[in-house]
Amino acid sequence: MTSAPQTEPTKVAFSDVAPNRRRGGDLRVLLSPKTCGATAGFMGAGTLLPGEFVSEHYHPYSEEYFYIVRGEMTLRLDGEPVKLAAGDSFMVPRNARHRMDNDGDEDMFAVFFLGPLAPRPDMGHVDTEPLPGEGDVPQVGGRS
Repeated sequence: MTSAPQTEPTKVAFSDVAPNRRRGGDLRVLLSPKTCGATAGFMGAGTLLPGEFVSEHYHPYSEEYFYIVRGEMTLRLDGEPVKLAAGDSFMVPRNARHRMDNDGDEDMFAVFFLGPLAPRPDMGHVDTEPLPGEGDVPQVGGRS
């Protein structure tokens, strides 16, 4: 009988994770199956400079939770704009198309969490518009 991997208490500093710009902005997956053996979801943080965006996508298995720490952004949820500012939180339902735009004058910084995990990492995001950045999409790891 194989036992499930154990989640380990893990500290990951924002500055220890390289920025990922493939979907736009500066996104960093901090706590995930890959970094700490998480089994319920993954958490990260991201910065959008004025004029930057994260391209539209949806999550067929996960809800996504945002908390805006600094600045403002427009979350486009199934095409409808929702303005969010520092101190606001928002839950994106499973399968809802969403895109994040910083159409303000200052940097926006947010923390996000997605859960539950998709059966495989490649099934977690479905992109619905071209990806604007260079490199690979963020890697969260997978269930073992």
